[in-house]
Amino acid sequence: MVHGPARVPVAVLTGLLVAFGPATAVGLADPPPAAELLQVDRSLHLAGAPNARDLGGYRTADGHTVRSGIAFRTDQLTNLTPADLAELTRLGVRKVDDLRTVYERALGPDRIPAGAQSNWYDVIGAAPLPELMSTLAGGNEMYRALVTAPGANRAVASVLRDVIETGRTPEGGAVVFHCTAGKDRTGWVAAVLLTVLGVDRDTVTGDYLLSNHYRNAAPGDGLAGVEQEWLDSAFDQVAQSYGSFDRYVNEGLGLSTSDVQALKARMLA
Repeated sequence: MVHGPARVPVAVLTGLLVAFGPATAVGLADPPPAAELLQVDRSLHLAGAPNARDLGGYRTADGHTVRSGIAFRTDQLTNLTPADLAELTRLGVRKVDDLRTVYERALGPDRIPAGAQSNWYDVIGAAPLPELMSTLAGGNEMYRALVTAPGANRAVASVLRDVIETGRTPEGGAVVFHCTAGKDRTGWVAAVLLTVLGVDRDTVTGDYLLSNHYRNAAPGDGLAGVEQEWLDSAFDQVAQSYGSFDRYVNEGLGLSTSDVQALKARMLA
């Protein structure tokens, strides 16, 4: 992805705003689903990535369970300790999918566990300048751009394809996907993945809201935390742009029925 010299000042602004979310203070929604989900410890307990957690263990509407140890959502891997890297290696991480902009990557390069492949899937950095600036004005607009921005659907689909691909190799392995804080772009990819697998919307929202807990976000902290209405905005944009979530998966993400079946075979028990 090309970012010319004229985009550098914008990249700086983009990196700061995208890394920490919208600057406007908002009231966080009450998260009863998240409170229930905290009864299960999904944290990877990484000192350098406090929002790192396993997407496994959730139940689907048709009675399956999402397998643990296959897909991990995290914050950036810039500050991982040697012990953190050793833990990711022990967990069998084979792919690290970075959803950040070019500026964020330059500001905080990832530390990659041994044996893992690093991939760059910029979710919103390719948006035209006017759209990018309006996107960064607030949480709802940012989340709508996770569906509409050029390259956004390709980035989301790439993570899901990497999950499928790790299941086609003899050694298997896990996928880590992350942005900077592990709450917005990462939160949307996690929400899409769980929804494709058949996890109900309340549980998907509960997983999303867990970022408030792991990031110690105080009520009203729109920089550190997340808001349920932001996620709702992304799902609403899916309905507006594609008519249904299934059409978003098929037409927007470009995943075929066989792709979805392969993803479920990989991740559901």
